[in-house]
Amino acid sequence: MRAVRDFVITVLVLTLAGVGAGILWSLAAPRPPYVVTGKGPLLADPSTQALIAADGWFAVITGVLGLVCGVIGYGVSRGGRPLPVVVGLAAGGLLGAHLALLVGEAANLGAVSVAASGSSVPLVPGPLALTARGVLYAWPTLAAGAFFVLEGVAGYRDSPLRHPFGGGDPYGPLSSHDIDGR
Repeated sequence: MRAVRDFVITVLVLTLAGVGAGILWSLAAPRPPYVVTGKGPLLADPSTQALIAADGWFAVITGVLGLVCGVIGYGVSRGGRPLPVVVGLAAGGLLGAHLALLVGEAANLGAVSVAASGSSVPLVPGPLALTARGVLYAWPTLAAGAFFVLEGVAGYRDSPLRHPFGGGDPYGPLSSHDIDGR
């Protein structure tokens, strides 16, 4: 029953953190410029870097959250059963990233002015969106990855394989005769 509780709490905390991540992404990411035409809004500059920057900001924000969640999750589960926490990190990170996407697109809090040179057509900031959906996996991947790295380091440090003969030398202690050769 404790395992289920640890899993559910981990998923809920990470999912709720997705709201904050979405608001932060909405504030940080630039908006692409759109031209309002008779047919509707069109992307003013198809080679704009704003689309890539929005993906990059999303990856950075959720990636850092993933690393922080992985470290905190490892610290919380230390001495207990880590499996529910690491599975919760993966599931909660995925849900949190999707919620961050939804909140960021809905909040649309970023830049409100768009500058262009020599254009007589009014430009408006476009909606915030992801063009590379793969960045949704930054949070769960880095959260579980950080957890596994910390678990591996601690497991190696505590491993009996580091001292295969109980910490002693299997050939006996070295004497001064062995060192000097006399």
